[in-house]
Amino acid sequence: MLRNKTIILVFSVLTTFFLSSCSEYQKVLKSTDYNLKYKKAVEYYEAEDYYRAQSLFDELVTIYKGSDKAELVLFYYADCHYKQKDYILGAYYFDNFAKTFPYSKKTEEAAYTAAYCYYMNSPRYNLDQTDTYKAIEAMQLFINKYPNSNYVPEANEIIEKLRAKLEIKSYENAKLYYKLADYQSATIALKNSIKDFPDNKYREEILYLIVKSSFMLAEMSIPDKQGERYQNTISEYYSFIDEYPESEYLKEIEKMYTKSVNQIKNL
Repeated sequence: MLRNKTIILVFSVLTTFFLSSCSEYQKVLKSTDYNLKYKKAVEYYEAEDYYRAQSLFDELVTIYKGSDKAELVLFYYADCHYKQKDYILGAYYFDNFAKTFPYSKKTEEAAYTAAYCYYMNSPRYNLDQTDTYKAIEAMQLFINKYPNSNYVPEANEIIEKLRAKLEIKSYENAKLYYKLADYQSATIALKNSIKDFPDNKYREEILYLIVKSSFMLAEMSIPDKQGERYQNTISEYYSFIDEYPESEYLKEIEKMYTKSVNQIKNL
């Protein structure tokens, strides 16, 4: 019985506190006392109540534009978006801050966080990678501008992660052409993947698929085009064995090479 009364009492106190807090917030939100709004916005921010802080800073960004408080208000506002994982607006407002206040003590942090927002917005490799490219560009610009920043090591790590994602995307897209038996497109896409990512961790398999795609394209071609395409297969074979003379694919591509040589002789 006593336990139930205690629970009811605690619940009542919490409810009263919550309603009081909401009432106070609504009064501040409707108030035209901008100094009070600024004070409460900072309090909410420091209490990690970023939703309420953002709602107040939303108006204060315009009110204090051009004033001595404009810099801090815009930084808080950008950070509220970031802390709520709204990375699109976080990137926008941090980038805006860095451009508006290029000599601020917080500009370096803002520039990095804007780039970091693009990174956080970068999707899985099989989706559109526009934000991945934006993140790489933003991180590289940051490194170029602040080469001695404490953020540089992390920025370099992030660039490597993002490039690895693009590498997988390039590899999978190229391989898809091969799976669809579009060998001409596969050859072009696979070569582009190697060109874009020379140190590709899938390099051996990609070079193997180039040989095989070249061979399959020759096999499926009309007689007038077979000679040139079998010759391409032979060239790709030599490129492959130069790099991977002991590859697990060696026996298979040697058969393609031998058949290509014989087919050229018989044409």
